[in-house]
Amino acid sequence: MINRYKLDSILMKVEKPARYIGMEQNVIIKDLEKTKVKFAFSFPDVYEVGMSHLGMHILYNLINNVEEYACERVFAPWVDMEDEIRNADLPLFTLENKEEVRNFDFLGFTLQYEMSYTNIINILDLSKIPVFSADRDEHHPLVIAGGPCAYNPEPLWEFIDLFVIGEGEEVTLELMDLYSKHKDGSYSREQFLIDAAMNIQGVYVPRFYDVSYNEDSTIENRKPLIDGIPEVIEKRMIRNLDTMFSPEKMLVPYMETIHDRISMELFRGCTHGCRFCQAGMIYRPIREKSVDRLLELAEKLVESTGYENISLSSLSSCDYSQLHLLISSLMDRFEDKKVGISLPSLRLDSVSIDILKEIEKVRKTGLTFAPEAGSQRLRDVINKGVDEEDLVNAVSYAFKEGWSKIKLYFMIGLPTETDDDVVGIKRLAYLVKDLFFNRPKEEKIGNFSVTASASCFVPKPFTPFQWHGQDTIEEFNRKIRLVRGEIKDNKVSFNYHDPRVSYLEAIVARGDRKVSQLLYRAWKNGCKFDGWSEHFKYDTYLNTLKEVGLDGTFYANRARNFEENLPWDFINPGPNKQYLINEYTKALKGETTRDCRLGCTGCGIKDCAMWGVFN
Repeated sequence: MINRYKLDSILMKVEKPARYIGMEQNVIIKDLEKTKVKFAFSFPDVYEVGMSHLGMHILYNLINNVEEYACERVFAPWVDMEDEIRNADLPLFTLENKEEVRNFDFLGFTLQYEMSYTNIINILDLSKIPVFSADRDEHHPLVIAGGPCAYNPEPLWEFIDLFVIGEGEEVTLELMDLYSKHKDGSYSREQFLIDAAMNIQGVYVPRFYDVSYNEDSTIENRKPLIDGIPEVIEKRMIRNLDTMFSPEKMLVPYMETIHDRISMELFRGCTHGCRFCQAGMIYRPIREKSVDRLLELAEKLVESTGYENISLSSLSSCDYSQLHLLISSLMDRFEDKKVGISLPSLRLDSVSIDILKEIEKVRKTGLTFAPEAGSQRLRDVINKGVDEEDLVNAVSYAFKEGWSKIKLYFMIGLPTETDDDVVGIKRLAYLVKDLFFNRPKEEKIGNFSVTASASCFVPKPFTPFQWHGQDTIEEFNRKIRLVRGEIKDNKVSFNYHDPRVSYLEAIVARGDRKVSQLLYRAWKNGCKFDGWSEHFKYDTYLNTLKEVGLDGTFYANRARNFEENLPWDFINPGPNKQYLINEYTKALKGETTRDCRLGCTGCGIKDCAMWGVFN
């Protein structure tokens, strides 16, 4: 346990001490001396971001639900706190018991965003844990990582001992059970990793594999170094979401976080097949929670947290098969308590007037729609499955019911995109404005605004677009200027993502093992909180690329061919490679693929009907 006197003096000097004190409502503090296995969970960003992540709440409560196991939290300290910790020579500590992270059996990271990877290295260093896996011994925690970005683990291969590929609820406890058995005997770090790699599905230990390269820097081959470990890593999936562990309490912070509300997961997976969406591919097949189970969880979460809003979260929440029944039931139960219901970004083809009416009974919580592209041609390329009539119907419903602020999400740099597609962003935003103002005067309720937000497309692993090259920074900026120049109405706002950040994101997301040295050297050169504009050091990254001898365009902007060995090809995400190739080929022709709830599209997942809502 760290020196409390030193900690108290430090907390007096930092901007937001509530980030580091713990003691929140529903916190679980165990006697670490009486627990058999200790797990430190880390979201590699600041407290406000990490505390808004549903996966953290799930694993925190899941592990602590086992009497002899303990889970405590550690987040990336903001720069002021890091300076104080380093000046006082304090190791990084957990929030619950203020225990040194290096004294835990596991340090687990969730990988949600590639631009947080330098924070992982920084957290290891602040914890006084050797940054490189090869330098750790029996006295150091096992450093593990999971989450969506773990589907390409190679850029972090030198820092992480063990990756979990897929959903973590079952495999995390299996790893802790295995560790407990090893701990009962004569513990060997190496033997534990071998046993985990051989016997637990979804486990990948990178140092047990060798990768060779061709002269053109593409991958020649990869092979296991130990007999018996799998050549292909099969992802983990939870079969039944009703019987899986779901938290009945959530930690309630003392300070404002990104999402101050209850978050309830309706289902996992998605059936639409948007070709840019990694999550829609890797989380297949779709599996739903029942209405009864969700209502049961809602009752307990409202009672245990006191929150006044329930967010119904999933990849496409409006596709929940019993959404109207669920929302009407939630409103019946909680209207008197003034608990509102919110839906995240809505598919344009899924909104109904009845659902909007139910949601507005307590409060209007804002509406966000995601057309993704400015033209129907490009929406067909990405297989979005919506058209302009859907947008007209959706926002007309919203305006009729009194909404006046609309957000539209787009991407720029999508495959086959033309300038006409880009200018279509402005056209759709103006269409929404006209739909509002072309109504009778008495129906124009509220102060209207429409915000069009554009992110820069990053071709991600395990999507049909994984072979496509990313636009250059110069091309992204040209397209951004094109849209900005077209918008001349103060009722229409245009926001956009920094193309330089997206370029670095693409290098890491599409990277191989060589990118680990880029991350390490960038961290040594002062990079951290790379996803925060005030701390993003683009020039430092450019210099570091030269320092380690890597060409960023090789990873970000280069198109791959179908025969190339991709860095992540050794992982089986569910949909097979031929399906992704077929979808990419159809995209270039502008051909669409139906929602797989309407009939199997042949993605390669076996026995799909056994998993979820299909008959």
